[in-house]
Amino acid sequence: MDFFDCNCFIGRPARGILKPCPTAADLLAEMDRAGIGRALVWHVAQRDHAVVPGNALLASEISAHRDRLAGCWSIMPNQAAELPKPDRFCALMAEAGVSALRVFPNAHKFLLRNVSLGPILQQAVERRIPLFLSVNDGTDWPCIYDLLEDFPELTCIIGNFGSWGVDRLFRPLFERYPNVHIDIADYHLDGGIQAVVETYGPQRLLFGTGFPLRGHGGMMLALLHAKIGDEAKRMIAAVNLETMMKRVQL
Repeated sequence: MDFFDCNCFIGRPARGILKPCPTAADLLAEMDRAGIGRALVWHVAQRDHAVVPGNALLASEISAHRDRLAGCWSIMPNQAAELPKPDRFCALMAEAGVSALRVFPNAHKFLLRNVSLGPILQQAVERRIPLFLSVNDGTDWPCIYDLLEDFPELTCIIGNFGSWGVDRLFRPLFERYPNVHIDIADYHLDGGIQAVVETYGPQRLLFGTGFPLRGHGGMMLALLHAKIGDEAKRMIAAVNLETMMKRVQL
C-alpha cells in the first residue's frame, strides 16, 4: 500500500525527543525503513525558532527531494510585515515546493482569529491551501470552532489532539464544514476509524504519524487492520492527501 504521511517534521526540537531527524535525508531513510513513500513535512525551527528562517530551512532541505517530500510552511499575523504579502507568499510557496500551511499560536504569541490572520486565510480558502491545526501546539478546540465559523470553506486538518477520544469534538465540525479533516496520527480509538468511515466515508481521514515524535508503525498497523474496505484504506493512506494537494492553486 502507498503511504503518504501528512504529519512529520525534521530538525532538532528545543524540547528534545529520543531520536530526531535533523535532515530530510535522515527522514527519508526512516521512511524507507518503515515503507512510507511520501510525506508532507515541516521543519521544527518553524515552531521553536522563528517562522521566516524556519520556512527557509524547510525549503532548503526538501529542494533535492521533491519527488517524495512536499513542504508545509508556517504563517503568523503580518501586521508587522514579517512575511511577504499573501500573493507573493503564495508564489514563493510554489517555487519552494510547499503545498500547505501550519500555525503555532502559543509559540509565536498570537491569536488564531480572522482579525489577525484574515488576509492569508482568505487566500488559503480561495486557493484551497490546507491549514494544519495542532491541538497540542497551541490551537485549542474553541479556537478551531471560532475559526471555522469565520472561514467555513477553509480546508483544514486537525491533529495532535492526544490519545483520548475526540469524536464529540470533531464530528460536529464534520457535519457543518465540508473541508474539515482529521489527521489520524493520534486517533487511538478502538474501532474509531471504522466508525468514522461508516458515518462520513473515508474522505475525511488522512494518514499521519507525527514522526519522529511518534513512531511510524503504530498508525500504519491500525489502518491496515481497520475493519474497512481496501479502497477506503488506500484513500486514507495516500489518495485523500494526494487529491487535496492537486486542488491547491498557487
